[in-house]
Amino acid sequence: MKRIKTVCLSSFFLHKFLLLSTVILSVFGGLSVNSWAQEFPNRPIKFIVPLAPGGATDTVTRIVAKQVSQILNNPVIVENRIGAGGLIAMESMTKVPADGYTLFVGNLSTNALNQTVFEKKMKFKPEDELTGVSILATIPHILVSSAKFEPKTFAEAITFIKNHPQKVNHASPGVGSYSMIDMVTLEKAAGLNMTHVPYNGGVGQFLIPMISNDVQIAFINASSVIEMIRAGNLRALAVTTDKRLAELPNTPTMSEVGYPGIGTNAWQGLFAPKKTPPAVVAKIHAAVVEALKSEEVKDAFKKQLIIPVSSNSPEDFNLFLKSEVTRWANIVKSIQLQVD
Repeated sequence: MKRIKTVCLSSFFLHKFLLLSTVILSVFGGLSVNSWAQEFPNRPIKFIVPLAPGGATDTVTRIVAKQVSQILNNPVIVENRIGAGGLIAMESMTKVPADGYTLFVGNLSTNALNQTVFEKKMKFKPEDELTGVSILATIPHILVSSAKFEPKTFAEAITFIKNHPQKVNHASPGVGSYSMIDMVTLEKAAGLNMTHVPYNGGVGQFLIPMISNDVQIAFINASSVIEMIRAGNLRALAVTTDKRLAELPNTPTMSEVGYPGIGTNAWQGLFAPKKTPPAVVAKIHAAVVEALKSEEVKDAFKKQLIIPVSSNSPEDFNLFLKSEVTRWANIVKSIQLQVD
């Protein structure tokens, strides 16, 4: 009988000991994470851009990174990892530590569209590997042609393309990009037949070929082409915004030329590895929001026709992202696009 009592008593104390140990570890573990968040950052942060220099995502990244660096009083390095429409850079993010020191600047294509278009090709889903920190910007798009392309207006371009099937090249930042999808949608709506020329490194890779008229037409974000339009190297045929852009008062909207709803005003956003501590994500989010409110960023964006936009919280950005994944999955299915 005594032996039984002794065993029960030992079990009782063992249970209490384990419970107390769990509480202590939980408390001190929490203190450790909070301490880490308070000390963050204490070494350079890297922003990974999945596309080539010169495009909208790269432009947005460099402007924001400079201001975030000042706010955090810490170096922020921008690194371009191009290829496969952003898949190479994104896959590399699945292998980095979830500590907030390596972040990813993605966009509508890389983080909302690719997982539908490249469903058979991707080894992961972006939403399973990355968590949103904040949206950074939205940018209107312009249907642009080479200044050396014979047609001078949207209507003339449509007529010319119809009369020259497969002779006109349209460029995009890669197969499955929203720019390509917008053009395919326009082709179907207007009864056109063009040749698609993809540049998987992004817009920055096909601006020179477009100026030289090797490719003739494309939907391109305004920030990447506004200076070339002003210089007369490229021609604006239509804009994707609801109203005409103040900077291009003579360029009609897609609605005005008879194709409402075609064309995308794209977004860029900042992402961290999925398991990054929430306190670290919150600190980065706060710095980004402050950066986007600064006059330095606003002025730099305005010159490039970029609109600064921030998320109220990382949670809000992730909810927005889920809605975008669903929306673009429906668009992709409607045009029966899939890349093996």
